[in-house]
Amino acid sequence: MILVDWQLLDRIARGHIRIDPYDPKLVQPNSVDIRLGNHFVWYKGSSEVIDPYDTDSVSSDVEETHADTFILNPGQFVLAETLECIELPDNIVATIEGKSSIARLGVTLHQTGGWIDAGFRGTITLEMANVNARPVKVYAGMPIGQLVFYTTERAENPYYRKSDAKYLDQRQATLSRYHANRKR
Repeated sequence: MILVDWQLLDRIARGHIRIDPYDPKLVQPNSVDIRLGNHFVWYKGSSEVIDPYDTDSVSSDVEETHADTFILNPGQFVLAETLECIELPDNIVATIEGKSSIARLGVTLHQTGGWIDAGFRGTITLEMANVNARPVKVYAGMPIGQLVFYTTERAENPYYRKSDAKYLDQRQATLSRYHANRKR
């Protein structure tokens, strides 16, 4: 079941869903708006192949900045952070969706990583891209997306208990940690 505004307000007030910083004005009928943080990470142009199992190749030829604004160029892919840090209990999951007003400018918010497991805590890394023919300027603090929350049965092994939870307690835009999946 998707949580609606009064359910979201109740669960946030009771601490079942934690959002920091929290602004009740960001609660929508079926979601909570999230804002763009100020940390951006992107790959420089290079012919070097990124091997998801090789930590060095994933982290090479990368630039990052902390900034109040960022120009997202046509075709550019950038990782960004949410301003909000969230914490979910073991019976609530969330999905992240872009705001339609931002999408109408050609900015996608996530490529495929839109699922947030029960028990997750941390900031959310956004996988932003500009499919517009023109550059788009984004601002730290601007509403950029929305979280939709769903109730579920209690997870037996929520994200915060998983020994292989690669992104638990992440802060800032986080590069892929896919290499941690390699069997040793």
